[in-house]
Amino acid sequence: MKKFDCVVIGGGMVGAASALSLAQLGLKIAMVEKFAPKAFAAEQVFDLRVSAISLASQHLLTQLDAWRGVEESRLCPYKRLGVWENASAYTEFNAQDIEQPYLGHIIENRVLQLALWQKIAEHKNITLFCPDTLVNFEESENQVTIELESEVIEARLLIAADGANSKVRQRAGIGITGWDYAQSAMLINVETELSQQDITWQQFFPTGPVAMLPLPGNNASLVWYHQKDEIKRLSALTHEQLEREVHESFPERLGKIKVIDKAAFALTRRHANHYFSGRVVLVGDAAHTINPMAGQGVNLGFKDVKALQTVFATAIGEGDCWHDQSTLVKYQQARRADNLLMSSTMDALYVGFSHPSPLVKFARNAGLAIANRAPYLKNKALAYACGL
Repeated sequence: MKKFDCVVIGGGMVGAASALSLAQLGLKIAMVEKFAPKAFAAEQVFDLRVSAISLASQHLLTQLDAWRGVEESRLCPYKRLGVWENASAYTEFNAQDIEQPYLGHIIENRVLQLALWQKIAEHKNITLFCPDTLVNFEESENQVTIELESEVIEARLLIAADGANSKVRQRAGIGITGWDYAQSAMLINVETELSQQDITWQQFFPTGPVAMLPLPGNNASLVWYHQKDEIKRLSALTHEQLEREVHESFPERLGKIKVIDKAAFALTRRHANHYFSGRVVLVGDAAHTINPMAGQGVNLGFKDVKALQTVFATAIGEGDCWHDQSTLVKYQQARRADNLLMSSTMDALYVGFSHPSPLVKFARNAGLAIANRAPYLKNKALAYACGL
């Protein structure tokens, strides 16, 4: 039977980063994933699933030697972030204000996953089981026995990076708190009249925000939040019909667009009651999902990865047991409160900007106006969002 230090279930962005970061510590790692990402070619249309990668996430990816692979594929840096409800309360965050070259990059999830998988293929400490699937696992005092479709393996720890509906989390008996939001969101990839922009923006409406994420060339990813029935109606439209709806509902600064692709998804919030149980550890969406309004989901997952690597490295360096419960407690302490704070902040924004009261509307626009005139506080918030 093959033995590993850690087995990572899930080979998405966070799972692949987890495997690489732990392998860098000299640990023997296995990663299990059912589907390998489709190969990349420059002439391919842009994927619908994209992420706004923060500066802190870029630093982690650079440490993992995966950032170069992203740069060799495609990505779009942005230097400014615009937020408003009424034009009079327009607030803009700028990378120059925190002495950075940019605020982050918009990157297709698959491009990022492929860059991580490329480094995994080169790493002697990582064994990839793909295509393969977790069937079951059993914990004992010193190890966990993992039954895959292909074979049975053993490890000191089982790392759950298998998403919001984590099978590992459920079988470990780790409960969650959360709810489904009243809204859904639509992702729309478009060709744009305007060439690549250095800004991502979001305008708030009582029905939910609309947002633009820039992509290389004359392309962009639009995000449209609305009531579930309305998103269902929009999803049923032809591309030409949807173009007309976009032009009627998005701000004029978008310019003319041509719809290339679209998809919709429900909005949910989930937070695990614990980030570990026995020899099972949760990272990324298996531990927490939040309202995607500020695009922080994968960045929080990468913070989990960095925290787990740090507490393991500290334990190893001090001669302690890296897979002991006391070490896992330190990981939970490092991440759970921060993730809860970000989730609660996103919920407060969601509720605040969807409240119909004229008084609340006045207060939120006044708040944006004040923030625009308080550079110290605004820049502190921006640095935190960037992970600095």
